Amino acid sequence: MKTIPIISSSELKNLSSENLIILDARVGKDIKQSYLEKHIKGARFIDLDKDLAEIGENAAFGGRHPLPSIEKFATTLSNLGIAESSHIVIYDDKNGSNAAARAWWMLRSFGLENVHVLSGGIQSAEKENIEFSSGEETFEKAPLIKKEDWIFPISSLEEVESQLKSNSSTVIDVRDAYRYRGESEPIDLVAGHIPGAINIPFSENLDENGLFLNPVILKEKYHELLKNNPENLIIHCGSGVTACHTILALDYAGFPIPKLYVGSWSEWSRREGKEIAKEI
Repeated sequence: MKTIPIISSSELKNLSSENLIILDARVGKDIKQSYLEKHIKGARFIDLDKDLAEIGENAAFGGRHPLPSIEKFATTLSNLGIAESSHIVIYDDKNGSNAAARAWWMLRSFGLENVHVLSGGIQSAEKENIEFSSGEETFEKAPLIKKEDWIFPISSLEEVESQLKSNSSTVIDVRDAYRYRGESEPIDLVAGHIPGAINIPFSENLDENGLFLNPVILKEKYHELLKNNPENLIIHCGSGVTACHTILALDYAGFPIPKLYVGSWSEWSRREGKEIAKEI
């Protein structure tokens, strides 16, 4: 039976599992200190830059958040006490769009099945009066899990370019519309988008309260947006993090897992000779 990838705060509050591991995947300046000051009781901190990426010297090759090797990630999981039998719930403070969805993608792509993202994030947990704590959490390491490679499909810059030229795939840019249009770019060096990519902002996966839309609504929405052709999708964002939010939403809605272009705009926009489109 397929695991539903989204969990509500009320479900988490009532969850009783001896194998439960909660991961705090918030990002930002001094975020480890924020974690130490306040986090869901028992939550273990996972760092986007150190645990969920292996940042290289040149973002033109791999983007700002390239995936770590499968071996390095296995060590990270061992250090976090995560075993194959673990029931994992991940949260951040941006409705899953920061590192929670990226952690979900990596854990599932590593081969772990029982993995959820907390809908509404830490704010939802606070509203539900879930118990919080402070300081470091103590836990034991888990035996190392050995895997050969990521399970979920990954796309490269070269494949994205080839697929767009042959009109063989639909490339979805999930960044905010103003970034896609090229009005301004708050993170990367150049504003604009990959020519031929369409824009479906990840925020459209959420309701007015920052919670994931009902999967039935998501399914109808994406069927309409994709003109009933949800095959051959490549999802990207700025650096392969927020893109996982839309992959998560598509999985929640019952679609097949699409390809993730990890390098995303941060790679494409820095690579010499690549065309940049704008709509301004």
